[in-house]
Amino acid sequence: MMKSLKSTLLSAGAAGLVFTLAACGGGGNGGDGSESGEEAAVLRRGISAKVDTLDPHRSSAKWENIVISDMFVGLMTITPDREVIPGVAQSWETSEDGLTWTFNLKETQWSDGEPLTADDFVYAFRRIQNPEIASQYSSLLYIVKNAAAVNAGELPPEELGVRAIDDYTFEITLEEPAPYLPGLLTHYTTYPVPEHIVEQYGEAWIQADNIEVNGPYKLAYWRTGDQLVTEKNPLYYEADELCFDRVAYFEIEDAAAVERRIEAGDLDINNGFDGGRTEELEAKFPGWVRTTPGLITTYWTFNSSQAPFDDVRVRKALSLALDREFIVDRVLTPGYVPAYSFVPPKMSNYETERPQVSFVDMSREERLAEARSLLEEAGYGPDNSLTFEFIHRSTDDNPKAAPVAQANWNEIAPWVDAQILRQDTKVLYARLRQSDFEVADGAWVADFDDPVNFLYLLDSETGQQNYGRYSNPEYDALLAEASRTRDLQARAEIFAEAEALMLEDYPITPMWVQVTKNLVDPELTGWAENAQDDHLSRWLCRPGLEPSTIDEPVAAEED
Repeated sequence: MMKSLKSTLLSAGAAGLVFTLAACGGGGNGGDGSESGEEAAVLRRGISAKVDTLDPHRSSAKWENIVISDMFVGLMTITPDREVIPGVAQSWETSEDGLTWTFNLKETQWSDGEPLTADDFVYAFRRIQNPEIASQYSSLLYIVKNAAAVNAGELPPEELGVRAIDDYTFEITLEEPAPYLPGLLTHYTTYPVPEHIVEQYGEAWIQADNIEVNGPYKLAYWRTGDQLVTEKNPLYYEADELCFDRVAYFEIEDAAAVERRIEAGDLDINNGFDGGRTEELEAKFPGWVRTTPGLITTYWTFNSSQAPFDDVRVRKALSLALDREFIVDRVLTPGYVPAYSFVPPKMSNYETERPQVSFVDMSREERLAEARSLLEEAGYGPDNSLTFEFIHRSTDDNPKAAPVAQANWNEIAPWVDAQILRQDTKVLYARLRQSDFEVADGAWVADFDDPVNFLYLLDSETGQQNYGRYSNPEYDALLAEASRTRDLQARAEIFAEAEALMLEDYPITPMWVQVTKNLVDPELTGWAENAQDDHLSRWLCRPGLEPSTIDEPVAAEED
């Protein structure tokens, strides 16, 4: 019998062994270090930043979702090209008014053998709206009836619009019709969590010794700043279709380190690369570079809750000065395009004339002149300089774009002093959620294919993900009106009106629309490009490896 990874770690010493497993197992040729000597097929994935949490209700990071979505499955799931397909749900029906959705569930289990029932979904949907959880993503599910009021502590959790009709029938009642709901239900905020484990261990439920999952892989090892390892869950409902026995995730922020690991044969996938070196990487690693147009907008946020960025003239001036064309053409990954609107061009359910900022057709010289004029109107000049700090992510192309932005802003006038600060990506997003910045870099990847997924970020009720605390009652009202509108064309037109209003308020400045960027071993099968850049390990395989069941892990041994 193959010994479980947890048992092996205890008996052989964790620190060196997990790296050995991850380093030698990608092709299925490396040993797993167990006494039996049987081989373990290990998929090795690089992720771009440190993992802070694996709790689906506390995470808001794309790189954390790489691990989370390998461990949990929601009502719906996705194919390699991100087609939405049934997950735990096997069928569903919708009421005539579009407000009530009833899901019939498969009979599945948690990894400890406990049945997964509709009550687990009820518990999870209530938990993410629990004010004590302070979920960064709770507002994504305000579409559920009474969710906002429950999250605010104004209603008890029992008033949330979810219920278990019986063990395998789960019902969701919405505030307004949501044609995008099946896509939303692939998002990790909607995943079930094991009530019996969460209540027993509290915040420690996600640790390797405690966690139970319903998805393909279960956490076996986690050393912060280094790596995580998951192993196949034999009770996953499609376990016999999995190719890899284990998945190792390396927290690698340094692009040069990624390349060294690929050269050494120690990495199969990395979720990013230095876009300025695309051609060089294509030559160095033939077939590895994977890109496709994405539903991803890089946008920079002004903290409009504090001076001087509570003045729209200052926000507009700094937006005007940024030379997006130069940054995109000379600095960034080939395929990026300058952004003058927030919602990406390929977004569905937005078939209308889309708004852009008013200065899109102005020349560079005209933009700088207007920027200087606006700042002078706001009271800045030789005797009152404008000094501010721009914080930017440490990953991807962002460190290369920041000095260009600094030069652009300082070009407005000698009395403009823009300072830049590179931040660990995890730290930067924590500062964003706390509104602890003046101007900040960031990006949004669509959680589901609908414009509301971008536009809701600037709603005053959104909370932590409205980083600059933008508030405009007219904007909020337009989003609410769009949400009540069932006709998709009319709904799109209202969204466009809202986006146009917001863009001229400049709470953010859209910078560029990205392509997805991954480095993927061309020998891997089951990988497909998709605009939301979601790639489940569940679908991946390598020639020569055959999906097979594994024995039940043995109990952990005493060290």
